[in-house]
Amino acid sequence: MTPLERRASLSLAAIFALRMLGLFLVLPVFALEAARYPGGDDPSMVGLAMGIYGLTQGFLQIPFGMASDRFGRKRVIVLGLLVFAAGSLIAAFATSLTWLLIGRSVQGAGAVSAAVTALLADQTRDEVRTKAMALVGASIALMFALSLVVAPVLVSHIGLSGLFAMTCILALAGTAVVIWVVPQEPVQHKDVPRGRLSEVLTHAALLRLDFGVFVLHAVQLAMWVAIPALLVQAGLDKAQHWWVYLPAVLASFVVMGGTLFPLEKRGYLRAVFLGAIGLIGLVQLGLLWVASAGPSIAMLAFLLFVFFCGFNVLEASQPSLASRVAPAHARGAALGVYNTLQSLGFFVGGAVGGWLIKNTGLHGLFVACSVGMVLWLAVAWPMQAPSRASGNTP
Repeated sequence: MTPLERRASLSLAAIFALRMLGLFLVLPVFALEAARYPGGDDPSMVGLAMGIYGLTQGFLQIPFGMASDRFGRKRVIVLGLLVFAAGSLIAAFATSLTWLLIGRSVQGAGAVSAAVTALLADQTRDEVRTKAMALVGASIALMFALSLVVAPVLVSHIGLSGLFAMTCILALAGTAVVIWVVPQEPVQHKDVPRGRLSEVLTHAALLRLDFGVFVLHAVQLAMWVAIPALLVQAGLDKAQHWWVYLPAVLASFVVMGGTLFPLEKRGYLRAVFLGAIGLIGLVQLGLLWVASAGPSIAMLAFLLFVFFCGFNVLEASQPSLASRVAPAHARGAALGVYNTLQSLGFFVGGAVGGWLIKNTGLHGLFVACSVGMVLWLAVAWPMQAPSRASGNTP
């Protein structure tokens, strides 16, 4: 990478990291802490409040991306981060679950993911874009992992409202990065050609990735409607959940570093990708067994380690794959659709996860997650690793 490309990649990855850390910080503790609010005794409403920001993001990712074509990437990103900060403040001052839900939905309205990835594509060459996209994906995985470690500790000191106040501060820090650190963007952006979106929506390799990112984040959110309560049931106080999360996260990053990039260089990306999907599917079956036999800290720690091994590989590789398999003239549209499906996965995972627990219990939740992973494995099975030379699937 050139110095400018490194600066663009690192600064834009930092924006993703700050924003996603703000979103993820509440994830490990939301289901437990929301029960303290009026209306928090309804698991389906708690799940809806967890996932609602994904719905508003899903509706606004493509419009924000199109606005960035017309008005400039950085302006749109700053606007989106300010909207996200406003939603965080609403949630911080919420006095009921309803106001938490409203705050989360306003957070989601700051849908800047497509604009950020489009700006990254503007500022990197084709031959280094995969590395840049992988850096963004890895930053998201790292923030998710970090949130699982620090959130239980933070919430014991500052509460859920304090966590939302922190997300506001993180969003404002991201705004400062956009204004003062991100390199100057291109002066003009070309309009999206006619038929571009329809081309993306009929591209088989992209559709497989879109389906995959939807399932991955739906399962992720659905799991964390239940995981904190299972750890408490196993005898671990919520302030000590990081005892399980931290070793699992750190060990999984070692596994990812020793598998994804070395095996990709040797031509085994497809095997690693499919294996990661299979691992997460096995974790769902393991959690189903735990829900029946009774949770233990050791078993939950092992299952979370295996989950992170698969999740980190997929979260680091999928954005890179989406940018590589997309036709060069339709890359922006492809990333807009990809981010939309990611956001909708968050919403469905939270909302449906809460509904499943309320109506079918933990067994129904983990059966549904297992089925989702099996379907993804079947959909992803025909995939081929993209050619480094052409940037498209063979």
